[in-house]
Amino acid sequence: MSHTITEKSRLLARVRRIRGQVEAVERALEAELGCADVLQLVASVRGAMNGLTVELIEEHMRHHVVDPATEPDRDRARGAGELLEVIRTYLK
Repeated sequence: MSHTITEKSRLLARVRRIRGQVEAVERALEAELGCADVLQLVASVRGAMNGLTVELIEEHMRHHVVDPATEPDRDRARGAGELLEVIRTYLK
């Protein structure tokens, strides 16, 4: 079973929160709020999308490529852990 299926309700809840944030951007534009306010809302959406992306990449790697926590090959486990850290940092 795919990890996206086992985590479906949690992932959908996260996507729905992101949709709410995007709708807030739309409302802010409709209300002609100042650009600083709109930019702050957009930054929040971007952060939420990046968080979702990191979660999906990490779970994909752990389930379909290599799980650093259970990989018997130390070099491979270390490399996988380092890659995950780089991804988390890059998408922060």
